[in-house]
This record gives sequence, C-alpha cells and structure tokens, in this order.
Amino acid sequence: MARIAGKLLSDSTGGMMLRVLVVLLMLLVSPLAAAERVVSLGGSVTEIVYALGEGDRLVADDASSIYPEAATQLPRVGYYRNLSLEGILSQRPDLLIASENAGPPEVLERLRAMGVPTVAVSDSPGVESLLERVREVANALEVPAAGETLRARIQSSLEAVKAAEAQPRRALVVLHRGGPLLSAGTGTSADALLTLSGLENAAATGRGYKPLSEEALVALAPDMIITTTMSAESAGGLAAFAARPGVAATPAAQAGRVVAVDDLLLLGMGPRVAEAVALLRKASN
Repeated sequence: MARIAGKLLSDSTGGMMLRVLVVLLMLLVSPLAAAERVVSLGGSVTEIVYALGEGDRLVADDASSIYPEAATQLPRVGYYRNLSLEGILSQRPDLLIASENAGPPEVLERLRAMGVPTVAVSDSPGVESLLERVREVANALEVPAAGETLRARIQSSLEAVKAAEAQPRRALVVLHRGGPLLSAGTGTSADALLTLSGLENAAATGRGYKPLSEEALVALAPDMIITTTMSAESAGGLAAFAARPGVAATPAAQAGRVVAVDDLLLLGMGPRVAEAVALLRKASN
C-alpha cells in the first residue's frame, strides 16, 4: 500500500483529488495504528515533540520549527500561519499537531473533512499555556506519561532559576526583519518571558508587535535591549545592530546591555523557557 501510495503521489499527472483519495485510503487501512507520520505546525509544538523523545515520528514541520537542529532537516509545509493544503497532504500524514494559531482556518477545516486527524493545541503567551501544550501534544502522541515528566521538569527548572538574582531593569525586545524595527508589547511570549525574568517591559503601553521608529526607541530609553539571533544577523551582527541609529543612543547600548537570544528561545515559550529566564537574568546584571 505504501509503495502504491508513494507512486501515485509522485506521479506528476496526479491531481489533488488523487492525493486526497490516497490519504483517506491509508487512514482507513490502519485506523488503530499509532501515528507514525506526524506533521507539526509551530516552532514550540515541534520542540515539544522532540523534548518528549518522539522526533523520529515527524515527517515534516513548518518554517518556524528551528530547534532542535534535526527539525530544520525535515521537509517544510510552509509557515504555520500560512499553510498549504497540498503541501501537507503530500507528506501523507496520519496525524497533524498544530498550534491553535495555525491557519488559514479553512485549510485545517478541509484537512479534518478529508479525514486527516488534526489536533490544535494551546499556544498563548505564558507558562500555563506552555504546560497545557505539553500535555496536549503528549496526549496526541499517546505518550501521556512522558508529557507529565516534561511538565514537571519545566516547572522544577523554572523554580530553580527564579532564585537567581536579577536587576529590575526596563528592557525592550526589538526585532529586525529587514524592514522597520519592531517592539514586543503586552500579549506576546516575549513580554511573558520578561515578566518571568524579573524585567519591566519598556513597551508595555502597546500590545503585540508594533513598528518602532528611531525616535520612539530613544524616547523609551530602555536600559536593556534584547533582540533575536536572526535579527542581529540581518543587521550584520550584534555590534552592527547596537550601532544602529536609535539603538546606539539608548542607555542600553551605552551600558553595553544589548544582547541577542535564539529566536525560538525568546519568542516561542517552549520547553527551554528556564534557560531563557536564566540567560536574561544573568544579562541584566
């Protein structure tokens, strides 16, 4: 069956309906089998799958899945907020685990209508959502015990790093993706991480990610600036980022407190959240 399905799916003359029929047929042939062709959508979701020790069951993920390294070697089905129906079906998944923010919604609805088991998991900012996400992913993969173990590990590691000293600085999370700078306000995982790290969000008067002008950056006067590794790289390196107009004029740059953090570690609120908190607490001193 797998050989026949692979041949049909690789036939350049085959259309969408053929792909759909093959997926449905494969699901009907072994409805009770544990999922072995899993597609994960959302960087934190993918990281949780690996943290549970189930990474070998993944056959594809999305562009936001940048950790661990093994996740970057899998086929990509697009970005989890802008999914391709055919791209997902081409992987012949027997389980789709998606962030609740994945979409467009009509793509997920069509996948469910076609019989592809699809599980949407919690993905809001904050530790509570993270712990619920771990449980939901573990249950979807039928490894609930591993999920409880991972939840306990995350909680205990957070308790351990909270004891570390941190200076109560006004911090600003700044992203650079080729266009205007963006700041992270409330309602974001970055803001939740600042709170866990004992830092005040200098952009707390705004919600979500907002464009940030040089003048606004100077006016906010943060005494610590946190950016992502990719943002620093797109600016030509962390030193070049810190020397940008606006950034260079802040108390943060003048005190040498401009730091770069792994993108998913800073923005994803995943299993390594305690590592992120420890890093930010140390950088604040």
